[in-house]
Amino acid sequence: MPTWCIIVLCIGLAFIFIVILAHLKIIKPWQKALVERLGRYQRTIGPGLKMLFPFIERIKRIDMREQVVDVPPQEVITEDNVVVTVDAVIYHEVTDPVKVAYNVRDFRIAVIKLAQTNLRNVVGDLSLDKSLTSREQINAKLRDVLDQATDKWGTKVTRVELQRIEPPRDVTEAMHKQMRAERERRAMVLEAQGVKEATINKAEGDRQARILKAEGEKQSAILRAEGDAEAIERIAKAERFKKIAVAEGEAAAIKNVYSAIHEGDPTNDLLAIKYLEALQEIARGQANKVFLPYEATNVMASLAGVAELFKEKKKGK
Repeated sequence: MPTWCIIVLCIGLAFIFIVILAHLKIIKPWQKALVERLGRYQRTIGPGLKMLFPFIERIKRIDMREQVVDVPPQEVITEDNVVVTVDAVIYHEVTDPVKVAYNVRDFRIAVIKLAQTNLRNVVGDLSLDKSLTSREQINAKLRDVLDQATDKWGTKVTRVELQRIEPPRDVTEAMHKQMRAERERRAMVLEAQGVKEATINKAEGDRQARILKAEGEKQSAILRAEGDAEAIERIAKAERFKKIAVAEGEAAAIKNVYSAIHEGDPTNDLLAIKYLEALQEIARGQANKVFLPYEATNVMASLAGVAELFKEKKKGK
């Protein structure tokens, strides 16, 4: 074989090898590729090493991962005619690579414009206070609207998050003043409630203290009265026992005296003298008058007889 034939063959083989290498494509795990043949969609291929038909096929790679689109800040007029600055973040993922490649020219710009338009509509239907406190409601409405609109583009909007809703400076200052006044009002209310509860607790404590004190005084009075009654009872018993003992002693003494008198067989003269001695002791008392019993007349008669006998004996001498 001539030398030039060998050279041409080597060049041809090298050219074929280069062409084959040029049409070997590596698809990453998070990608899908659209194969176009002569400008028309042919098929969709997945991850891995793929071989294309030389010169007539080419691929368009589509990222299947969830992506983030930042919506630039824009001014929105609320229902109560307050201009607020709003921006958002959109999270989406590709569900159909064919639609996202052929149904929209630039999905990123399209979804940003769509989000800005719907932000004006959603926030414009709310008042300022409602828009500041209804982030979840706004996020849900935007997600539903964008998801329906982007369905024909082969994407799914998974989340929409408002980054900020910023009112004008004068409105912000007024809101700060309102919040400060509200906090001061709440502080005053809490302080008043604390004072009220402290007063109630103190009054309740005083009442309980008075009740306990009254109960203590009552128990003390009862115990004192019981002690006095017991002491009086014991004193009365002691007096009764004393009087009984004295009466028994006097009775025994009288009985002894009476027995001694009868055993000594006294005369009427002796009895009369003893009676006079007894009268003398009685007359020494505090009473101004002395009443003699009826039986004392016999004693007085005896005393008269004694006096006559005494006179006769004196004359006889």
